[in-house]
Amino acid sequence: MSDNAVAKLTLESLRQMLQQSGYQVEVATDRVDHLSYLRSTSNGVSFAVHLGNPVPGDAHGFADAAFTAAIHVQGDFPFDIINNWNAQRRFCRLQRTPTMIVLCMDVSVAGGVTPDFLLVQIATWGRLIGELITYLQEPNAGGVLVMAPREPVACAD
Repeated sequence: MSDNAVAKLTLESLRQMLQQSGYQVEVATDRVDHLSYLRSTSNGVSFAVHLGNPVPGDAHGFADAAFTAAIHVQGDFPFDIINNWNAQRRFCRLQRTPTMIVLCMDVSVAGGVTPDFLLVQIATWGRLIGELITYLQEPNAGGVLVMAPREPVACAD
């Protein structure tokens, strides 16, 4: 592993990488489990970054993080739209809840990665949010997109 390899994530290191990528980022605390996470926006969509699995032997380092963005939808949201998105895209998944759809992408640094790898992952996340907005506005998706500000939610396992 090179000397500048990233082998763990912290809220601060992720905040700095997101800011380096041009995002305004704030640290927030979940009202239910009282865990801190990062909050930002891309293409008008709020998203959150939650730290995942702890690095063994490191009280503050994490091996991965989950990027999540929730978008409210009106009415019945067809599963075939979600399935089509998931079949055509890699690196992320789209899930449905009764009132919203949630885009999720996991980023892992297990074994060590370069800082450039993390910057590319952040850029990929921003691009995927933009693609989702366009996809949901297309006629084949029935124009189901209704943008509404909403606090980000965590992905279901």
